[in-house]
Amino acid sequence: MISFMLNHSRLTVDDIEPSMSMLDYLRTRKQLNGTKEGCASGDCGACTVLLGEINQDGELVYKSLNSCLLMVAACHGKHVVTIEALTPAKLSISESDLHPVQKAMVDCHGSQCGFCTPGFVMSLYAMYITFSEYPGQEKVIEYLSGNLCRCTGYRPILEAAQTCYEYPRVSLIDTKTVLSTLSEILLGPEPSLVMKGKSCLIPQNLNQLCEIKSETSGVRLVAGATDLALEFSQNLSVTPALVYVGAVDEMRKYEETDDEIIIGAALPYSQFLPIFYNSFPETQEVFHRLGSLQVRNAGTLGGSLGNASPIGDPAPLLIALGAKVNLASSNGVRSVKVDDFFTGYRTTVMSANEVIVSVSVPKKIENQRLFFYKVSKRIEDDISAVCVAVKLTLDGEEQIVTSIKTGWGGVAAVPVSAPHFESHLINKTFNQQNIHQAVYHLNKDFSPMSDVRASSEYRMEVARNLIDRCWYELSSNEVVRVKHAAL
Repeated sequence: MISFMLNHSRLTVDDIEPSMSMLDYLRTRKQLNGTKEGCASGDCGACTVLLGEINQDGELVYKSLNSCLLMVAACHGKHVVTIEALTPAKLSISESDLHPVQKAMVDCHGSQCGFCTPGFVMSLYAMYITFSEYPGQEKVIEYLSGNLCRCTGYRPILEAAQTCYEYPRVSLIDTKTVLSTLSEILLGPEPSLVMKGKSCLIPQNLNQLCEIKSETSGVRLVAGATDLALEFSQNLSVTPALVYVGAVDEMRKYEETDDEIIIGAALPYSQFLPIFYNSFPETQEVFHRLGSLQVRNAGTLGGSLGNASPIGDPAPLLIALGAKVNLASSNGVRSVKVDDFFTGYRTTVMSANEVIVSVSVPKKIENQRLFFYKVSKRIEDDISAVCVAVKLTLDGEEQIVTSIKTGWGGVAAVPVSAPHFESHLINKTFNQQNIHQAVYHLNKDFSPMSDVRASSEYRMEVARNLIDRCWYELSSNEVVRVKHAAL
């Protein structure tokens, strides 16, 4: 049994499939059909809802999420807000009943067929309650990056995003009541969902999680579900035993020591990236393009590494930075370099009783430079054709390479480094001549495959050119911005 708030009501649920998405629950169980099903894969934003939870400071915070990727089990002790919460529940709705975001969409003609409109409204509503004043178009585009419109076009929607701040402010959420209700739920019985031999367990601490892993075979861990949910919605697969790790506090921490940054495996990207950018500002461009805001509000480092995808964007960066994966079990914790973590396509060194608890990233040292690039068909919310991170330490005016480490995605069955390429540059000047000689050693490090995203030849040529881009940025002492990423 799990409990959560849905709009203005507290619900207790115990009669659903453990893998059911919030989208299916809203539409089939609660008849809240304002939340639309477009792609059911987190790409269109038509199913956007808000999810509120109590953070570590005891504050109530909200974020936008794709309900097609949000498991109902992940909502225990949280507040789900749908489009129906923005207007009164009555047959005839007047203009005065509309929320400022909805009124702005009407006044600016931001809707035609209307199918995508509830998702846009919910993304704008998330922005509206986050910023008390209009935050500017760049921030608006970030909040709408996961929402697609096929008929209206984006200009009137962008106008609506600004116009909604010109109307009197409206507050719909009774923060005191929600905080009280969620606190009561979290102090109640331990949650779980069990139905017809299938289960989703929700451990509350790391010890419980390790016990489950050691005592139960075949369980699958889930945090943001941005990948696993697709198996349920697209492949209609069935998983008998799920374990939701988002309630494990030890996996949701962000810490800094003198030497390293420690990121919890179940901490969503959007919660740690603003702090992480202070240490590694060079990563902003790529992480901003890692999915949409809704995806970054759900996805985690632990999920990305645990899936062992060859095209996950974080892994190449972590390889280049010399990061370690910290694995916990009932026997204790061990650390493995990300370099050594992947053993094959979607396989890792993890044993059956281990979980990823955190990732440790060494801090920058003097004279160290970092470059992080992604090439894909679309700028935002797209999978990489090639992704590369380069960490360089240069010495003296001649820019002698004293150390270099690279991480590559999309060029092999696993994220890889390039030791042959790297060794050719050690103790040499980082200039175009030496780079052009070194990049042809990449053939010894990996041999990309051809698929729907890019050919093998294209991937290799892009890999070489991205190293050139490093040199151009370094020599001009400014970031080379790529405005178009079409293949």
